[in-house]
Amino acid sequence: MSNLAFRANIQRLGGPEVIEWLEEPIPAPAQGEVTVRHDTIGVNYTDIYHRTGEYPVPVPTGLGVEAAGVIEAVGPGVSSFKVGDRVVYGGRPLGSYSTARTMPIERMVAIPDDISSEKAASLLFKGLAVEYLIRQCYPVKPDETVLFHAAAGGIGQIATQWLSHIGAKVIGTVSSKEKADIALSNGCAHAINYKTESFPERVKEITGGRGVDVVYDAIGRDTVEQSFECLRPRGMLVNYGNTSGAPAPLDFKILQRNSLYVTRPSIANYASTLTQIEKASVVVFDMIRKGVIRSNNPIRYPLKDAAKAHSDLEARRTTGSVILVP
Repeated sequence: MSNLAFRANIQRLGGPEVIEWLEEPIPAPAQGEVTVRHDTIGVNYTDIYHRTGEYPVPVPTGLGVEAAGVIEAVGPGVSSFKVGDRVVYGGRPLGSYSTARTMPIERMVAIPDDISSEKAASLLFKGLAVEYLIRQCYPVKPDETVLFHAAAGGIGQIATQWLSHIGAKVIGTVSSKEKADIALSNGCAHAINYKTESFPERVKEITGGRGVDVVYDAIGRDTVEQSFECLRPRGMLVNYGNTSGAPAPLDFKILQRNSLYVTRPSIANYASTLTQIEKASVVVFDMIRKGVIRSNNPIRYPLKDAAKAHSDLEARRTTGSVILVP
């Protein structure tokens, strides 16, 4: 194997055009580190937030928080992994957009023998996000009604599959007829095209005026205010992303009207330790193994086309999981 790695780097914040490529030596692993040769790299909207500065990071920096691969070297003090182990990781330090890298093992787990690297890279990090959203942040119960925005996206598809499996009724919002078909095929009871319909009105119609128990909103500015209108009294809005920009400052009178709850969670607070990650990953891998959550034909880009992947993701031209292949 080459001792050089091809990796993405940004010198400044901005659009996809700021992504540049470097070829550099792979450092030997230090205490608590391993070197991983990547097979599959996951693309997440978080990567765009890092590139644009929505989530502040010091520059220059690498990009990417998720990948699967094989361990090539093990540093001092590492006893949980050995050379040849297949592993997957998600989270900082940034830099998964690379052919190989040396990194700490704090957010790394072994891939079970019966799960492919592609499934691990395209499903685990998003699956961990769904796990904390629907099992910890707001523990959804069978027979509850959920409104999930961007239901045909990477997290949206996994969440819809999982929620329908536990018996929840899922109303999904999408931006096209094609995405509506995808949302319905993954378990949504209803798919609302928010480009052509008023989703608050449709939700009231579907629920007989009651409203939903919880709204999961990663769109942000374009949807949050109307999302509150969709909640039943004492319902919860979970705003876990801002693909359309940050929402306007919250007017607490909106909450007072129906005694509503709102939270802005981060996976860093729900899976901040390796023990938490390992515990949640057991659940996610079991959902993958049972076929409850699945990546239906993930969209593949060559690693060198990461900027194109970002452009397509931002323009909402993608559905489901997006991966880079070294």
